[in-house]
Amino acid sequence: MVLPFEKLEDSCPNCGSKQFTKNGSIMRKKPKYGCQKCGHQFVKNSTKIWVTQEQKNLIDKLLLERISLRGIKRVVGVSWRWLQNYVNKKFEQIPRQVKVSDKPKGKLTIECDELWSFVDRKNNKYWIWLALDRKTREIVGCYIGDRSRSSAKKLWASLPPVYCQCAVAYTDFWEAYDTVIPALRHRPVYKDSGETNHIERLNNTFRQRISRLVRETLSFSKKVENHIGAIWYFIHHYNAQIANSL
Repeated sequence: MVLPFEKLEDSCPNCGSKQFTKNGSIMRKKPKYGCQKCGHQFVKNSTKIWVTQEQKNLIDKLLLERISLRGIKRVVGVSWRWLQNYVNKKFEQIPRQVKVSDKPKGKLTIECDELWSFVDRKNNKYWIWLALDRKTREIVGCYIGDRSRSSAKKLWASLPPVYCQCAVAYTDFWEAYDTVIPALRHRPVYKDSGETNHIERLNNTFRQRISRLVRETLSFSKKVENHIGAIWYFIHHYNAQIANSL
């Protein structure tokens, strides 16, 4: 039986719906209700502080800016434990593969570079390998690991097939690229050549937008999974913004 809002004297703390069904009771015999709209279960006049969908949406936006989790906690007004669990779950679900617009076979140009970062301590280095489409500015490849040939190979493997088959790749002179990128399409250049300006500018954008990547920061990652998840979260947002402008 659906109970009207007037009898409950409350609304669903998760979605604000006023339609409920009674659903048993909690340990102290207090009645428990189930929301018909979102399925959320709650008790009337609970002292527990619920995080609204609007707060979650705000958190999702703040995760894309250079603000620490402690800062997000203070701004949004949620508990540290809840926020950490929310972020952990969110980053676990982020796809680890780029999403880019379809490209026909033909002339394609990419720029590749590695961005230094660390997890927990500075000698625990993680390099962010990135590939950028020079024309569209989309991030078309990414791998996060060490700075070895194996990581360069995984960056190349992360590219959509059309780029592996057709793209000319501009890189710096880091030796790992030589054994991975086909020689006829590999263009190693010095930074002052201007041929890698776009990827170097992207590196700066990463450091400006992701607090974990700021060189002198207290917002560094303590878990590898969250470090990788935060970077991929920003990559998907970045590519979505580019796709909307194409």
